[in-house]
Amino acid sequence: MNTMKQLRPVMFVGTASDVGKSVIAAGFCRIFKQDGYMPAPFKAQNMSLNSYATPEGLEIGRAQAVQAEAAGVACHTDMNPVLLKPTNDKSSQLVLHGKPAGNQTAWEYFMQDDKRQLFEEVKGAFDRLSVRYNPVVMEGAGSISELNLRHRDITNMRMALHAGAAVYLISDIDRGGVFGSVYGTIALLPPEEKALVKGIIINKFRGDIRLFEDGRKQLETLTGIPVTGVLPYYQDIHIEEEDSVALSLKHKRQTTGRINIAVVLLRHMSNFTDFNVLEKDERVNIFYTDNPADIVTADIVIVPGSKNTMSDLVAIKNNGTARAITEAFKRNKVVIGICGGYQMMGISVADPHGVEGEPGSMPGLGILPVNTVLTREKITRQRRFSYRQQAASCEGYEIHMGHTTGETPSPLNVLDDGQPDGYFLSNRCWGTYLHGILDNTAVLDDLLAACGKTVTAAQSFDYRAFRSAQYDKLAAYIRQHLDMEAVYKAICL
Repeated sequence: MNTMKQLRPVMFVGTASDVGKSVIAAGFCRIFKQDGYMPAPFKAQNMSLNSYATPEGLEIGRAQAVQAEAAGVACHTDMNPVLLKPTNDKSSQLVLHGKPAGNQTAWEYFMQDDKRQLFEEVKGAFDRLSVRYNPVVMEGAGSISELNLRHRDITNMRMALHAGAAVYLISDIDRGGVFGSVYGTIALLPPEEKALVKGIIINKFRGDIRLFEDGRKQLETLTGIPVTGVLPYYQDIHIEEEDSVALSLKHKRQTTGRINIAVVLLRHMSNFTDFNVLEKDERVNIFYTDNPADIVTADIVIVPGSKNTMSDLVAIKNNGTARAITEAFKRNKVVIGICGGYQMMGISVADPHGVEGEPGSMPGLGILPVNTVLTREKITRQRRFSYRQQAASCEGYEIHMGHTTGETPSPLNVLDDGQPDGYFLSNRCWGTYLHGILDNTAVLDDLLAACGKTVTAAQSFDYRAFRSAQYDKLAAYIRQHLDMEAVYKAICL
């Protein structure tokens, strides 16, 4: 255990969703690591289709895995004890301590038993973390002033009270209405919760920060709480986005001089973080689309993972996307599938137990000679593997409910325990269950070479080194614009 002084937990909460809590928490995880502490992230409840497998083979939200990476520690289910994975517009799969605990509608989740038992579970997870790490960097969810949900809150200020955390309220000034949202949020807090708020952080400020000096003083006068800092809008620091909100903005057009990669836009698309590496590689122009014309003309087509494979398979058949994928394959374009996308590329997908809805089966895209049966058991584990019999050791992770087999085995990968993974049809067509497979330089270089298109920026891209550098850039940016001396004063015990 670190011999440095013990620090109070620090918690980042928001005036709304998507104000930058996850990224700022990741930045603080890196700062505390740099300063010699042993931090760990914590978010009691996360709602996301982006998840990750812990070393123990359990499932947590991807955002906490990113924060753990920034902190330089292995991720653990105690960092995100409750994960909700939406299965449709009204219900979600509840993942508790890394394991599926059934599907629930929003009404059932929020109204039954006021979530008393869940609150006990998340408090226990936090308590275990706080013994092992110093400090715990906590993240809230959405807004902290949802009055109708306050007595059922297991994520925000009730959790802060339990932890005795120093709380920092984040507001996104780029959205407008920063005075009303900050003042209103704080005014709606009861006295014992307001007492925990040590500072206000204004995020995504555009322009000359000196112009906000009066606004800063007015906010401090209105709320009685100091503005700990104003973070300028940036575009040169790349940290994973927590949710797929931004995917709709990534319908980029195809370009010349780069390899055009179309990721098929699925309604229940999961783990789109598989493609972050492609967005940073100068050889690539990546876009997310369900437009058949874009898919047929792309150099590489990727069918991604899905939280509801059967439903998404029906949808892409109905909207013409499936036909475009098979047409791209016939035109000898590179077509690959990851997880649910791998399942869809096979001959059939069967759901005999009703895992995703009504029991049944349906034909797949018929590109790969494999058949999938969805299973009740969820497989979640980190993997080391060799890709296409190459000597280099690669890393990835599995999160799926299903078993895929072919009459004639032709594995893409051999896992560290000797088990096969995926199906290799040719260097232009394969499928795998391994998320994160493209983060491995050997795999990415091979994939890009398969399309036969030469590009000027032909050097390999080391995504792991890139990610580490981004955490350092984020930490430096936060140090520059926030009053870190005041933060340390608030959390030193």
